[in-house]
Amino acid sequence: MPKIIYSFLILFLCISCNSETSEPTPTTVPTETIYFPPVTGTSWETKSIASLGWKQAAVQPLLDYLELKHSKGFIILVNGRIVLENYFSGHSASTNWYWASAGKTLTSTVTGIAQQENLININNKVSQYIGTGWTSETLAQENLITCKNLLTMTSGIEDIANGDAVSPASLQYKADAGTRWAYHNVYVKLQDVIAQASGQTWTNYFNAKLRDKIGMDGAWFQSGNNSVYGSTTRSMARFGLLMYNKGKWENNVILNETYFNEATNTSQTINLGYGYLWWLNGKGTYHLPQSQATFPGSIIQSAPNDMFMALGKNDQKIYVVPSKNMVVIRMGDAADNVNLALSDFDSVLWQKINALYQ
Repeated sequence: MPKIIYSFLILFLCISCNSETSEPTPTTVPTETIYFPPVTGTSWETKSIASLGWKQAAVQPLLDYLELKHSKGFIILVNGRIVLENYFSGHSASTNWYWASAGKTLTSTVTGIAQQENLININNKVSQYIGTGWTSETLAQENLITCKNLLTMTSGIEDIANGDAVSPASLQYKADAGTRWAYHNVYVKLQDVIAQASGQTWTNYFNAKLRDKIGMDGAWFQSGNNSVYGSTTRSMARFGLLMYNKGKWENNVILNETYFNEATNTSQTINLGYGYLWWLNGKGTYHLPQSQATFPGSIIQSAPNDMFMALGKNDQKIYVVPSKNMVVIRMGDAADNVNLALSDFDSVLWQKINALYQ
């Protein structure tokens, strides 16, 4: 028995000795804080390619591709800091350009702000705010359409025959609300809902609750039946940064996180790649505008699966990638003479972006 006790004592001393002389466990490197540019002025912190460990040799091929594909403005942010900012074809940091349908996400965001201020409830019918007769449907059909149906493109309104027109005569019944996904300009009625509920013009409410709080410039203008936003490339980047930080600008909650999470995740069971006017990458299936076909896989297979996107005609893009701490902005003319919100340009562009850090 004494020999056994002695053996355990020796073993204990050896273990203690080894633990005292072994290397200490390295401390975890703190996560870099998110930077927010001042709300006024033009100063904006930058971060170099070298400091990120990215490949400088991959930068020029990316810029060459952007210029070849008729780009005008391009920005990459990492944790809010500018890593790349480039302009082409006479465009500059002070030049305004239209967002096209990428601006739908501005309407989505302001809808969430109006809800958190208890002005609206997205589960309520649209006619509760703007009155009945805003479509040509029967009263029973129209009353099925909620604000959430407009956010998710499930209004059931005919989406092809009348184009982007939003007069009552043009908004015709195709299916019961909630049973069909179809990309249509009828979402713009949310701007009327918010104007009525707030007692302000859409523009005034938007400026006060979103634009001015994060230092954006730009303005809304009417293009045919479409309500379109135009701004500098940096203002688009500011909005992308707000959404990267889940609706907070520094410590100020602009959009509450509950609504943000709803907006940037699958919003219905028909098109898994669609949130509240945001496109979602990495889902099992997705639909495209002007199509009822279901496509398998991710929308942009070369891009990160957790990416959510604001996509507009002629390749206006906001890509938000939480896993990479990145926001990517592209403004310009159509890359390949394809004017839909989605094009093959996205796939090749992300191959070029991936080459920076892979």
